[in-house]
Amino acid sequence: GAPGGGQQYYWQQHSWSGLHNMIPLRLIIKSVPVLSRGFKTSAKYGGEWTYRTAPPPPPKSIIMKAEIMGAFMWWWILYHLFTEPEHITGEFPYPDVSKWTNAELGIPPDDED
Repeated sequence: GAPGGGQQYYWQQHSWSGLHNMIPLRLIIKSVPVLSRGFKTSAKYGGEWTYRTAPPPPPKSIIMKAEIMGAFMWWWILYHLFTEPEHITGEFPYPDVSKWTNAELGIPPDDED
């Protein structure tokens, strides 16, 4: 009860300092990976710990493998675009729309009002 015997309002009974008990913010942040990534100050990258710095660069062998795979991917895409353009343009030739009749286009005859 309130001093003087009066009824207290909800906001008087529960101060804002108790808000952290009502909302478990740490649990929410830990359970949502996107949120927890931004709050980390240290991380382990391939056996090395970093603290508020960029991770160590990858080994040269990994960079070479990535470059080779990227080059192969672009060769594959461009080679097949040049040798098989039907994948983009379609298998059949485009129709000549100037040869279509009004009936095929759904246009009524001129004498019809």
